[in-house]
Amino acid sequence: MIELRKITKDNYEECLELRVADDQKNFVSTTVHALAQAWVYYETAFPFAIYANEVMVGFIMLGYYEAKNQYTLWKLMIDERYQKRGYGKTALKLGIQHLIERFNVKEVYTAYESTNQVARDLYASFGFFETGEAIENEVEMKYIVKDINSD
Repeated sequence: MIELRKITKDNYEECLELRVADDQKNFVSTTVHALAQAWVYYETAFPFAIYANEVMVGFIMLGYYEAKNQYTLWKLMIDERYQKRGYGKTALKLGIQHLIERFNVKEVYTAYESTNQVARDLYASFGFFETGEAIENEVEMKYIVKDINSD
């Protein structure tokens, strides 16, 4: 069973220990950095720990980007020990469900480093598509909400 849980005083230290593989470090910020951003943007950032059967396996942060009036997938990382088990795609689905239920979103944006084929493939497999926008090395993608439970 995969679920998203709020980051609390009881699990934040465990969250800080999550790590990606060395070859992924240029693509994903640390959870320390992400939680600092969540603190600063506390009104518009929604961080969660990803749990699989009571074990924390990753981190996801969603948010609202006020300047563009967009809801976003801001961060997604699965600890290197738990990758390639489908947790990322399930967490992505749960995160988008959270945005739908809480904010009635119709679309969600994200971006990936242009050389991060794994992230691009994950997002594309979920239904995200490239918008044609890119800033520096980040390629923007968009997901249009449909019946998320039909997948």
